[in-house]
This record gives sequence, structure tokens and C-alpha cells, in this order.
Amino acid sequence: MSGGARLALCAAAATLLSACALLPLVTPATWLLQAAFLLAVQTGVGAAARRVPLARPLTIAAQALVTLVLLTLTFAREQAILGIIPGPEVFEHFGVLLQTGGEDVGRFAIPAPLSDGIRLMMVGGVLVIGLAVDALAVTLRSAAPAGLPLLALYSVAAGLSDGGAGWLWFLLAAAGYLLLLLAEGRDRLSQWGRVFGGASRTPGPDTSPGAVAPVRTGRRIGAVALGIALVVPLGLPSLDGGLLDGTGTGVGSGSGGGGTISAVNPLVSLRDSLNVDEDRQVMSYSTNSEETQDLYLRIVSLDEFDGTAWKPSKRNITDVPGSFPTPPGLGDDVQRTEVETRISAADWYAQDWLPMPYPASQVGISGKWRYEPVGRTLVGDHGQTTRGLDYSVKSLIVQPTAEQLADAPDPPGWLRREFTDVPDSLPPVVYDTARQVTAGSSNNYERAVKLQDWFALEGGFVYDTEVQVGSGSQAIERFLRDKEGFCVHFSFAMASMARTLGIPARVAVGFTPGSPQSDGTMSVGLRDAHAWPELYFEGVGWTRFEPTPNRGTVPEYTRSTTPGTTLPEPGTSQEAAPRAPSAAPSTSESCTAEEKRLQEPCGSESPEAAIAATDDGPPWPQILLWVLGGLAVLAIPLLPMMWRVRVRAVRLGTHGRTEADAAAHTLAAWHEVTDTAWDFGIAPDESQTPRKAAARIVRIGQLDPATATSVHRIADAVEQVLYAPRPRPTPGLSDDVRRMTDGLRATVSTATRLRALLAPRSAVRVAWAVSASWASLKSRAAARLTTLIRRPSAGEGSG
Repeated sequence: MSGGARLALCAAAATLLSACALLPLVTPATWLLQAAFLLAVQTGVGAAARRVPLARPLTIAAQALVTLVLLTLTFAREQAILGIIPGPEVFEHFGVLLQTGGEDVGRFAIPAPLSDGIRLMMVGGVLVIGLAVDALAVTLRSAAPAGLPLLALYSVAAGLSDGGAGWLWFLLAAAGYLLLLLAEGRDRLSQWGRVFGGASRTPGPDTSPGAVAPVRTGRRIGAVALGIALVVPLGLPSLDGGLLDGTGTGVGSGSGGGGTISAVNPLVSLRDSLNVDEDRQVMSYSTNSEETQDLYLRIVSLDEFDGTAWKPSKRNITDVPGSFPTPPGLGDDVQRTEVETRISAADWYAQDWLPMPYPASQVGISGKWRYEPVGRTLVGDHGQTTRGLDYSVKSLIVQPTAEQLADAPDPPGWLRREFTDVPDSLPPVVYDTARQVTAGSSNNYERAVKLQDWFALEGGFVYDTEVQVGSGSQAIERFLRDKEGFCVHFSFAMASMARTLGIPARVAVGFTPGSPQSDGTMSVGLRDAHAWPELYFEGVGWTRFEPTPNRGTVPEYTRSTTPGTTLPEPGTSQEAAPRAPSAAPSTSESCTAEEKRLQEPCGSESPEAAIAATDDGPPWPQILLWVLGGLAVLAIPLLPMMWRVRVRAVRLGTHGRTEADAAAHTLAAWHEVTDTAWDFGIAPDESQTPRKAAARIVRIGQLDPATATSVHRIADAVEQVLYAPRPRPTPGLSDDVRRMTDGLRATVSTATRLRALLAPRSAVRVAWAVSASWASLKSRAAARLTTLIRRPSAGEGSG
């Protein structure tokens, strides 16, 4: 096997070994076998292209084209032209798959199911990394930078994994990279005699022993370095266990009392458990509260709004306290009742966040849970979920009066700044609509109630679980214009508008109270998934509002100062009669204004209520920018070759008939001779005469007699130009140069030919020219500055 083929196999193996770090993320692992097969085809195409040989850019382009065809056959055969040729529909289908794959990555717990979108991301990502590694290590003969795409592949996997066997995946990835470096080093060492020596250009029998010792030493160095990387971090406490430690801080791998919780999107995480067709029971609970209409089971609050989506901020998390502190902002004069609720989660319901009434004051639960104080939420640690859990929660039913809310003083400055922040991309219509709806209000409480009433009744909004209003900064604008959506859209819009009015706001995600059962318990099903806004009032704290028509219950404290409203009486929930979990899929209808006034049920909440709105389509401008950027990156390695082709064409092109033109053409041909020999490994020696330099090129290049004659003819022409008083034109110099180039190409290896074509050594003259120009420019600038300093002024020299 040739050195290039061996290096290509090592590059593919290194890519697959690094891709093994992705195995814990997705189940089943059949995608890796598919990726391995496609990667083998990609590698084979590269080997065949280098064997032809094709130019390096053409080799990379051929591999990229075959990769695109392979992905088309695998994922978009129906959209392709004749089932194989990728067209616009193929790229559109890829965009849709990547979009859904990104959503699936966010909403599914690890290991995620192997959906089509995730499979495209996995297989396509491995092929892209494999192409980059093959291009760098094999085609461009530079294995060290090939570690960057391998590191990117491993880092993505390590960042998403829970770290249980992180050391194993690191060991495999590092071993693959070391294997690639050793293969490239062995290939280079075997060519040292040919590159630097002037003897035979084919490796002799005595070249291998010289390469073995350095390779063996390289193996030892690699093994020692790998051992240090694995062992030393364990002894450094300041590194918190080192790179491979699986017990770092944060959700999923936290330990101790510190750590942070990442800003994941629980809307899509919640859909992981809710996105099924049947209305299955999520949990059941019993409570000693006489009123259950306000017993919302809150999962998490979303307090960061970036213009595209609401999500929880990155917060510090601690151990779960025995008793929670008093809710922020809750004054002693506000009526409250403490109730206890016992909750049983279904065996299939695996939620990272713990559903419980808000505000909770104490939680009795087993397992590994952490506490986030700002949102007063519990989140699972080390893969802990709610699956099959029984737990108890003591919570407060806060019952403020309308007067207490209306008389609430200004919130603390830090809270107001954080929870009224809106992005610059928020459309002006959100600000304008909020002020129009709340015109005439004297305080934030009245503004909040007017916003709730406008969404729930007066604004002409239609409740529809199937509407698609898109995402991004324009999503709220489209919702306000079309006035169709479900709870996510209503809560997002009201919270955003409240922030523009200076009212601290966030969005809560969880479940409505559910339906009573004959045994006295409450049943919470999929259709009870819900999102609602929470607004902050100093003296009361975070307060629930209900802008979504016919969902949950309207809080009692929001009805006192709105005379003439036709909102329903508190206590009416989505479903009044007891129900058992149904196997029928949820229906979706649109609510008319009359139905909203009569409070007639008009469809139940879809599982889609637990997710953010999707995009309107593939981001074609971004895709175009990425494609152009990729083409620019691929074009960079072509620059030396293009410069060399241009210089050769100028030197060997047509020339005039005068003696000056003849001299210039002769010297240009000689420069082309020396640069071509340099490209093929014969470095120029400026100390020799043209005749001796020509003899050296003939000897080292092992040129045949006819080709040697051509080289000596060019040297004789140069000596005539340099020393004859009236040099005469010498015809056929360009043909002599081309004949010498063909002769050198016939005596060297394929690798040397490719090196001379794609990475010519003589291209370093560009850097020399730039350096000389820069030095000359600095010298002229310094001389100019000196002249200006020393120049006498108009008043000097006279008097």
C-alpha cells in the first residue's frame, strides 16, 4: 500500500474514532455504520482522484460533489432530479431536515431518538469533518491542522454528553489523531533522502531503518502525552477534576453546592414528554386545598428574551434547602394559605424539571435534584428525571387584593432592569400596541389587567392550536396582526408588551390544574400543557395572569377594577366534568368571538403548546453565506498554484524582436528553469554560473540526454545575454523549458508531482517580494520623516 493510501485510511479512521464520542447522544447507533460506509466511499474517491492525478482543488471538489450525491441518495432521493442529481428541492429538503433536527436536539433528552433530522446532522457532520481531515492531512499533506476539525467533532459531543464515559471517547479521539500524525510522519521521513539528497529519487533499502527510530520515538512521546492528558488533570483541584471529569458543575453533572444551570429551552424539552397523539395522563395528585382552580403545576420560568425566543437565564444552582425562603416581594399583609400536594408522575413521563405549585415552600423528594433560587425551581442532576416519582410539595396560595396590586410601589432597580429588558429587534408595533391598549391606566396593575382582557376577550383573537406564526423578531408582530395562536403566543406577546410598559415580566411553563377524578385525585394530561405570563408587583411578588382564551382560570384579583367586563367567573377551567385519560388525539378548532363570550369550549390544547413556534423556512441567506464562505476557504489552497501558472505564462509567452526583448525573454526563461527545478525539489544555488547550475539540474533530476541538451541550450543563451556585447535572440527557449518540465515530472514520484503543482516551493518568492516591498516602504517613510524633521522652517536661516 502506498503512503498516500495508508494516510487516507488513517484519516478516515481518525474521523470515525472521534465520531464515536457522539454515540451516547443518539439511539440506536446504526447511524455510525451508515456514516462509516459513506465515509469509505468519500475516501475512495479522494484516493482515486489523487491517483489520476487531479489537482488538489479538483480532488477536494470531486469528494465534495460525491458527498453531496451520497447525502442526496440517502436523505432526499424523492426530491432529486432522476433520483440522484441534487436540485433546489434537495437543498430545501436538507434545510427542513436540519431545522427539525435542531429542534429535536433541543427537545429530546439524551439519548435522543434517531429522527431523520438528527440522522442527517450526524451522518452529514461526520462526512464534512471527514472531508476536511482528508483534505488537510492527505491532499494538502498537513496532518497537524487536521486535528482542528477532529477537535470540533469531539468538543460538540463532549459538550452535549453527560460525561459518564468521557475519558473513553477522549482516548479514542486522541488515539485516532496520534495515528494520523504517525502515519504522516512515517510518510515524510521515508522521503527525506529524496528531498534533500541529490541521489536516486526512489527510496532505497536503507531509507526505512532511518525512519523507524524517529517513528518509534514518536509513538512513545504520543503515549506519554496521552497519559499525561488523562492523569494529570485528576490531581489538579483548581481544574475541578480536569477535562475528562464527569462530575463538573451544572445540570446533568453537578456536584456540591455550586454550579450553574444552562439556558436551555424548556418549551421544546417539555414537548419531549408531550408530543404524542393520545391524551395520556402525565401525573396525578391529591391536595388538601379546597380550591384547585389556581393550583397550576409550574415547571420553569422563562426570564430571558432575545428577540427570537423566551428561555431561562443561566443561573446559579444549589442543593435543595429544607425550607424555601419567602418568595421575593411577598409582603406580610398579603393573605396566603399553605397547602400540601402529593404528586405521582407517570412511569413514561421523563421531565428534567420538577412540576410543582408556585410558590413552593418545601419539597419532599428522593433522587438527585438541584435548586434554582431565582425561579424557585428544581432541576434534575446526573440524568435525574421525574419518571415514576412520588413527591410532596408544600406551597402557598397567595390571594392579593386588587388594591394591594394597584398600590404596589416600584420594584427594586436591579429587578426592574433585568426583567424589563427587551431586544432592539423587537418591532415598534409591540410598543405602540401596548400603549394603545393600556391608554388611560393610572398604574401597572391596571395596565396588566387591560392587556389580559384585550388578549382574552376584547382584541378579537382566535385560539387555534394549528396556527403557524413563525419565529424570530417578527413572530410577535405576525401574531398581533393575524390574531391567531395558542397559549405560547399569548403568553409571549403579553410578557413582551408588559416589559415595554416597564412592568417586570416573565413566562411560566407547566400544566393547568387538570380534572377531578372520582377517587378525589386530580388527573393532569397532555392537553393540560400550558404557558402563562407572570408579572412582578412589589409587596405581592410574581403574579399569574391568564391572557389565553378558554385556558385555565382567570385569577380573581384581575377582575376587581375592570367594571363591565364579560370575563367568566373564576373557577371555570378548560374542562368542567371529570374525565379519564383518552386515547383520542386532541382536536384543534378556531374560537369565534361569540364562542369566547359564551365560554364554549372550542378545542383542547395540542402538545404543540409546549414548544416555540417554528421558522417560516430554511434560512437561505445564511446558507448562501456559508456556501460562499466554504468556497472561499477551499480557494485559499489554490492561490500558490494559480500564481505559479500565471508567472509561467508570462515568462514563456510571446516576446518582441529587439535585442532588449530577447534578453528579457532569455532571462525569464532561465528564471522559469530554476523555479521549476525548485518546485520539483532541486533548490536553486545562486553562487553557481548558469552552465554549472544547468549541469546540477541535469544530474540531480536524472534527465535524459535530449532534455539535458535543452537545459544547456537555455544556459548558453543566458551566458550570451550576460556576456556578449550584442546578444542575439535564441528561438525555442519556451519549448526547451517545457521539455525540461516534462523530463523532471517523469522522474519523480506522484507526491512530488502534486507538490510541484499545488504547493510549488517557488511560490515563496511572493512572500519575499512582499517583505522586500514592506522594507522598502518603511525605509522611504523613515527617510521622508527624517527630511521633514531636519527641514528648516521659513524663519530659519535668515536674519
